[in-house]
Amino acid sequence: MSAFTVEELFQIMRECAGEDEAVDLADAAEQEFALLGYDSLALMEAISRVERGLGIALPEETVGEVLTPAAFVDVVNAELARSAPVVEAAG
Repeated sequence: MSAFTVEELFQIMRECAGEDEAVDLADAAEQEFALLGYDSLALMEAISRVERGLGIALPEETVGEVLTPAAFVDVVNAELARSAPVVEAAG
């Protein structure tokens, strides 16, 4: 499975918050969600959509401490790696 990206997160966030796609989020990955104008309701909706879309459950305690989009993407990718099936080498 490919890694979840900041761009994918921003697309989901735009859909959850109803934000205009013309808003430039290019340098926003390291800014706090609050500074970007995303409230807790938009974040909860985004978390739910990511979990459903990727078939994972994000740890609530970890997600609750995430402040930036880049950190959120790191948590998602760590969970994807953790939940990926282990493939044994043929030998």
